[in-house]
Amino acid sequence: MAHFAYRARNPRGELVEGRLESSDSGAAADQLLNTGVTPIDIRPTGGGDTAVRAIGGLFAPKVTLVDQMLFSRQMYTLLKAGVPIMRALAGLEESSTNPTFRVVIADLRASLDSGRELSAAMRQHPKVFSNFYVSLVRVGEATGALQDVFLRLYEHLEFEKEIRDRIKSALRYPAFVVVAMVLALVVINIVVIPAFAKLFASFNAPLPLMTRVLIGVSDFMVSYWLLLAALLAGAVVGFQAWKSTPKGKYAWDKLKLRIPVAGPIINRATLARFARSFAISMRSGVPVVQGLTTVAAVVDNQFLGSRIEQMRAGVERGESVLRTAASAGIFTPVVLQMIAVGDETGELDDLMLEVAELYEREVDYDVKNLAAQIEPILIVFLGVIVLILALGVFLPVWDLAQVARRR
Repeated sequence: MAHFAYRARNPRGELVEGRLESSDSGAAADQLLNTGVTPIDIRPTGGGDTAVRAIGGLFAPKVTLVDQMLFSRQMYTLLKAGVPIMRALAGLEESSTNPTFRVVIADLRASLDSGRELSAAMRQHPKVFSNFYVSLVRVGEATGALQDVFLRLYEHLEFEKEIRDRIKSALRYPAFVVVAMVLALVVINIVVIPAFAKLFASFNAPLPLMTRVLIGVSDFMVSYWLLLAALLAGAVVGFQAWKSTPKGKYAWDKLKLRIPVAGPIINRATLARFARSFAISMRSGVPVVQGLTTVAAVVDNQFLGSRIEQMRAGVERGESVLRTAASAGIFTPVVLQMIAVGDETGELDDLMLEVAELYEREVDYDVKNLAAQIEPILIVFLGVIVLILALGVFLPVWDLAQVARRR
């Protein structure tokens, strides 16, 4: 099926524009005529993602999490007020401040106008609407509870934004300290140590081992700084390329969970995202197997996602959610006990929300104390650097002063 952009006149003679999907231009014209619209111009065009790229390519603003939150909340409000979905999308298209998202909404309207469902139209924009988002919208269309689905999606996206903002806020100070320390080391090696090296060389006195090592490192950085910068840039590019491969992303996601201090926070935040997403999918009427499949992609961690896929495979074989969760090896005994109660009482969605809230409280506590946990590590690291510099730079100065006094 190809995509076509059209210009046409409605029964009132007004000019209308949009996009639709059809086998060829003739079928597209017949499709428009069947809806009471007289086509003027029909041109082949790309899909949804091509339309988005056409407004600026790499320079086009991205659709942010806030844009998705506002869209979900406004759709809930408009649908609850009884506004037809086409009119609701038209209003959101006009009020959107993001040109990229405005194009996406226009494409949604065109797809709906051509007879497609909203979930099918959203699926054309995977960079904007995730599989989890599209799955819930599809369930909402089937059950007639689309407005409630948009409210749950808004709450889910709000939780996502809150977790990200908390982690970024907690890491801002340690990141600033680390960057400042790295810049200080570069300045010391390029400016300070060479000045002391000239002073030491003028006395022709033997230097301690630590001083010779520091001078050697400084000379190497001064002589080969361009090579070091190229190697650093190559390492960054190579790491990004490796991380973009399936094996590399899996290994990196697994390694992230083992990083001291930050690893446990990432693990609990990811599991909180899983628990809340799974609860929302079940409350929206998504079957357990399908819910686990879509949620596995929402957690944004290949390692934990593979464990959730193992849970899905176990449920497909007829095993209970509790047994598959225990075999996954990613939940604590307390969480497993809560899952067991929910599995027995048939209120697994409520218990999974409680699991999410449990993890969220732990993440909130850890994030608030993250700076306090990192500060001792930074202080020890800074102390070691100062000690090395003091031994390497000031000991020779002390020895030279002693020699001068004897003379």
